[in-house]
Amino acid sequence: MQIIYIIIGIVVLLGVWVAVAYNSFVALSVKVKEAWSGIDVQLKRRYDLIPNLVSTVKGYATHEEGVLEKVVQARNQAMSAMTPAAKGESELGLASALKSVFALSEAYPDLKANQSFLDLQNKLSEAEESIQAARRFYNGNVRELNIKVGSFPSNIIASAFGFSAAELFELENEEAKNPVAVNF
Repeated sequence: MQIIYIIIGIVVLLGVWVAVAYNSFVALSVKVKEAWSGIDVQLKRRYDLIPNLVSTVKGYATHEEGVLEKVVQARNQAMSAMTPAAKGESELGLASALKSVFALSEAYPDLKANQSFLDLQNKLSEAEESIQAARRFYNGNVRELNIKVGSFPSNIIASAFGFSAAELFELENEEAKNPVAVNF
């Protein structure tokens, strides 16, 4: 009779462990989704500033249509990217295009002194800092989930219930890892 109680106790403990492990995977998955949402919010904030920047620059740098078109194309590509890897790649193009717009301000002193342009530079700089913070938060949550998915014995629960490692939001080159330089 004692052996039956021991077996029942082991089964109950195993069931509790499975439930706790499953719930921790659910919690980590929700944290990753929430963190990705934070990145999306910050990116959208920046995407919303870009048309204003383009129209402000267009008023001063009428001969620079090619540069402005590249910014618009890069913005549209970044907005349509869905996965962290695709977002990271498209953000490289957008960062490069934005740098070329800010380089234009050096050639157009009136643009550089325009209050709207300066305000947009400040807002874009703040958006870049917020994106970096959201990216660090997201990648921290992904790291935590990925460690749990890959560690024994929790990897057994992960595979049994279909939890998988999440993708980090990485920017490929060192230049893009830094916020867009905004010079006044």
